Amino acid sequence: MHYLVLSALLFSIGIYGVLTRRNAIAILMGIELMLNAVNLNFVAVCASLTPNQITGQIFAAFVIVVAAAEACIGFALIIAIYRNFAKVNVDDINIMRW
Repeated sequence: MHYLVLSALLFSIGIYGVLTRRNAIAILMGIELMLNAVNLNFVAVCASLTPNQITGQIFAAFVIVVAAAEACIGFALIIAIYRNFAKVNVDDINIMRW
């Protein structure tokens, strides 16, 4: 039960970080925090329901792979935006749609 509460707390902190920050790097950090909270939730639920199976760890490994790919692509986009605009404030990056 303590792991689920910790997971919910980490996920809430991640949501707060995504919704309140204007810096693109801080938003990506909030998303990574939410993904890590989901990993903790997968492992804790799997360990409590079926202790002899490793399905929660397998799901967590897939989430880690997706998070790594998301971080690579996200940071590549942030670097490209910074090179063009010299800032990474998401409010000022609406020029990309033109």
